[in-house]
Amino acid sequence: MSSPEVEVRRMNVGDLDRVMEIDASLSEAPHWPLSAYREALAPIAGPPRIALVAIDPDTGNVAGFAVASLVPPQAELETIVVAANRQRRGLGRRLMQALAVELRQSPVVEILLEVRASNQPALAFYRRLGFLETGRRPRYYADPEQDAVLMTMRLDAPDL
Repeated sequence: MSSPEVEVRRMNVGDLDRVMEIDASLSEAPHWPLSAYREALAPIAGPPRIALVAIDPDTGNVAGFAVASLVPPQAELETIVVAANRQRRGLGRRLMQALAVELRQSPVVEILLEVRASNQPALAFYRRLGFLETGRRPRYYADPEQDAVLMTMRLDAPDL
């Protein structure tokens, strides 16, 4: 089921408590420290980043977020997380669509990401969006140790 009613907007400092709550609630989330999210919002921090939140129309609360760093001609999707009670409702796709709109206004032509090889739901999600596997980093992740799958998508991909 898609979520066209979900508002996606730029993340702001007032969103960080809820972002941290969602991050802490999911084992597969990156578990960034608060300082990393603050840095993602800092206009003078490098590299430049786009940080977005999706707002649950039923509660008005942040229900998901995404952060990408821009190093033209590429952007790296650093994180995309959706609250457990809002997963599989199209929210991740909405975040990615909004991110793609913003990235297309910059000199970025492709998005890169890395994901744990064991994270099958994420791998399937990225493939549905048009990402292709471009490589692996053996034993990149710790606790547990496993490979990172590297994926790339051109911004002119029809799936977004």
